[in-house]
Amino acid sequence: MQELKANEKLKELKAAANRLPQQPGVYIMKDKNGSIIYIGKAKALKNRVTQYFGAGNQHTEKVRKMVSNVDRFEFIVCDSEFEALILENSLIKQNQPKYNILLKDDKGYSYIKITNEKWRRIETAKQLDNTGEFIGPYNSGFVVKETVDEVRKIFKLPDCNRNFDTVSRPCLNFHIGLCEAPCRGKISHSEYIETVEAAKDFIKKGDMGESSLENLTARMETAAENLQFELAARLRDRINAIKKIKERQKVVSISYKSQDVIATALMGEIACVAVFVYRNFRLCDKQHFFVDGFDNRDEVYSEFLQQYYLDKQDIPSRIIIDTDTQGYETTEKWLCEKSGHKVSFINPKQGEQLKLLDMCVNNAAENLSERTERTGREMSALNELAALLGLDTVPRYIEAYDISNTAGSDNVAGMIVFREGRPYKPAYKRFKIKGFSGQDDYRSMAEVLDRRFSEYQKGNDEGFKTLPDLILLDGAKGQINAVLPVMEKYGLNIPVFGMVKDSKHRTRAIATTGGDILIKSNKRAFTLVTKIQDEVHRFAIAYHKSLQSKRLLKSELLDIEGVGEKRTELLLKHFGSIKKIKGASAEELSAVKGINADTAQNIYNFFKK
Repeated sequence: MQELKANEKLKELKAAANRLPQQPGVYIMKDKNGSIIYIGKAKALKNRVTQYFGAGNQHTEKVRKMVSNVDRFEFIVCDSEFEALILENSLIKQNQPKYNILLKDDKGYSYIKITNEKWRRIETAKQLDNTGEFIGPYNSGFVVKETVDEVRKIFKLPDCNRNFDTVSRPCLNFHIGLCEAPCRGKISHSEYIETVEAAKDFIKKGDMGESSLENLTARMETAAENLQFELAARLRDRINAIKKIKERQKVVSISYKSQDVIATALMGEIACVAVFVYRNFRLCDKQHFFVDGFDNRDEVYSEFLQQYYLDKQDIPSRIIIDTDTQGYETTEKWLCEKSGHKVSFINPKQGEQLKLLDMCVNNAAENLSERTERTGREMSALNELAALLGLDTVPRYIEAYDISNTAGSDNVAGMIVFREGRPYKPAYKRFKIKGFSGQDDYRSMAEVLDRRFSEYQKGNDEGFKTLPDLILLDGAKGQINAVLPVMEKYGLNIPVFGMVKDSKHRTRAIATTGGDILIKSNKRAFTLVTKIQDEVHRFAIAYHKSLQSKRLLKSELLDIEGVGEKRTELLLKHFGSIKKIKGASAEELSAVKGINADTAQNIYNFFKK
């Protein structure tokens, strides 16, 4: 009864959606209590809203749940998509709907703390207390941690909790030049406090720019002229430390003063969005946000970007993003009006900016890996592969196929599965080519795919019940073209690509119907595709060799007087291998049902020659 009511409500809502105008606007979903549970915008209200109330099996779990709670909806027609975006943002901010992305910054403020103990220390802190002096607050915990780490390195301050009133053996930091080690008893308390004060002053007033280096250099030269060689040496070490840190700053964007870099890693309906904030040519903050209920990157960004920049005042002119920037014109216009300057979304293809984007992607993948029991490398590889192939969603379930034969004999195929970046051996399948004799890899591949999806339609075999997100064939354009009619026959819209090897039998590229996509060997997607290609080749050739071995074995047994096809099968079934048959006595051979004493003696004599 309840299901019947739900279906009736869905029909009612769909009918109402079909009456909407084909104009830009905002739609407001409400539950039976009249509470707003979702707000969205659309270029064409009718097209967008009707999608919610049809083809429910294609929706994510979050959307299905939201739709199941919709009792009615309202709409507001706007003159343009841009007006709809502005209105949508305003309504979301006012109502905080349950099913919209609501990015809440729960990091709080961070501080740099200089403890008030005898041997003062510099460390990070989340809240104020009476145990020290605090510098801050800072909005970014990342900035605080980076500053404390850098200051400790520059001024060679300890990061341990040792009692420096007691002399002890120094730790590794002293031996690698990162700490002066007051635990040795070679530094007076007054010298140590002077260094801490200098570090505190550096935090408050200084930076790591050229002016800071010039000031330190002038002080060093003055100390040397006044014969204060120990002070001059300490200042020299600080200058060198600053220079080394500057050289190590691979996260510095040399070309552009300010920009944001945004990238997303997806696994199923869970996404992690990483944001790197660059100001004054330097990474000054990084954040990550988890969102669920989306299965492709553009859907994530359609809501995330609006919520992230809604209350931001410092909006850069460049936003580097890991997706095609077409379709972001409305968001660009909104950010331009909000910031008062031009804002552009950019998807770099090479150079420094691509490296920064790759770093952001990997960061998102590492954070997502903590949620999904997968490594960051696996997350990155799947997301890289999706981007490389232009897939709308990350391929969680990948099937790969390879053909193996010897001049057309013992013609077989292997199917392997990689599930969420790892081999899933319970779903592996082996095929004997039955449709023809001889060697024809194209026909073989088409037959195997046809049988695989025929089994899917029958629904009898558990191993064939899951449709893949991606199909990879060992081969090039010819193999792809051979199986596309099969996909069309079964009405399947599954991406199909080939895996191409070089002359040394190493993975070189991914084949498409239009040409090859080269994969750089340093990319994680390259490693993943190589693993898949090697594994499917191993699996197919192992099956081929096992059949070949059995055929040769049968051939050898058939040379024995009194042994035909039937008795060969009986012997193999009983003993399991040729080695055991060869080692069996005449009595053991005659114990096999269907093998008489004379035949057993013939077999024994044949192998004992």
